[in-house]
Amino acid sequence: MRSIILLGYMCVGKTTIGNQLAKRLNRTFYDLDWYIEDRMHKRIPELFAEKGEDGFRKIERNMLHEAAEFEDIILSCGGGTPCFFDNMDYMNETGVTIFLKASPATIINHYKMSRTVRPLLQNKSPEELKDFITTQLEDRAPFYEKARYTINVDVLDDFDKVKMVVEDICHIVPDLH
Repeated sequence: MRSIILLGYMCVGKTTIGNQLAKRLNRTFYDLDWYIEDRMHKRIPELFAEKGEDGFRKIERNMLHEAAEFEDIILSCGGGTPCFFDNMDYMNETGVTIFLKASPATIINHYKMSRTVRPLLQNKSPEELKDFITTQLEDRAPFYEKARYTINVDVLDDFDKVKMVVEDICHIVPDLH
């Protein structure tokens, strides 16, 4: 059984959906950022600070190749992962890719509820935040849209809706059961 790889912008719910999908399908869940932190023994912000974005993206690519080789897993990628090197093509070759698509408004709402530090989104006014996210979504769309499947996650505002999205994934992706 091929692995399922979730991608999309930060705060769309990749980790939340990935965890629930893994439980539903009796698979192991991996969050690529957590995997990187575990393997490198450093937090993502530390790696960014020490290595710069280029250095971090090289580490991320290597860890993606390592984690994507595991069988029957659910893998959640960082928001920028598909946009560098040949990462998107590689993910499509090694697993079933699912783009979790959300509007800027949904992303902002999820960001406000998130306890995770998001350095790219910090210290921005509401207008700056909206403009930044909108621009990044436009820039990343050509990569995200290469995913085999797209699921709109603008509905994610409570746990029942997370379950609904998990069921949607199970229905659109053949042979998951």
